Amino acid sequence: MKKFLTLSAFLFFFLTHLQCQEEIAPDGFRKITYEEFNEEAIKLIGDEWMLVAAGRLDSYNMMTANWGGLGWLWNKPVAFIFVRPQRYTFEFTERENYFTLTFYEEAQRHILQIMGSKSGRDFDKMNYEGLTAFETDNGSIAFMEARIILECKKIFATTLNGDDFIDTEIANRVYPNRDFHKMYIGEISNIWIKENQE
Repeated sequence: MKKFLTLSAFLFFFLTHLQCQEEIAPDGFRKITYEEFNEEAIKLIGDEWMLVAAGRLDSYNMMTANWGGLGWLWNKPVAFIFVRPQRYTFEFTERENYFTLTFYEEAQRHILQIMGSKSGRDFDKMNYEGLTAFETDNGSIAFMEARIILECKKIFATTLNGDDFIDTEIANRVYPNRDFHKMYIGEISNIWIKENQE
């Protein structure tokens, strides 16, 4: 009987521990799989824009971006982003193992405009009243005001090289100072959408 009680206690502890290890959706959000994610990537990133964020709750930064993509690579669902080395966010995307992409309703575009026009070196983005930051179970930063949150684990990074451009006009026009972006590819580890969103 004693052995049975010991085994029962162990199983209870083990199963409780496993349950605690599961990713829990933030309040007001619902976790979905990449198969359920039906947004149009070109419209989502190119037209609606996104915030790229990295860091911890006590030290993070974010920037507005509309260059990037979503897809399937190395048998994984991935997102790829581009960050110039002079951007303050670059320090955080270099340092951290995760980054997040957050997307917003059109009524919140002013948030994206502010985050895209000011540097975190000169403007206290961490205390901006329009965004409520929280830390995920993986230790990355996202915002309660978002309608979609993609959490990504970095799996590849490289700096663009001018010699690799087949269309050299793009390199000359976009990078006259040769300050090439660094590209990060992240495996999409979590997707959360607002509860009231279909």
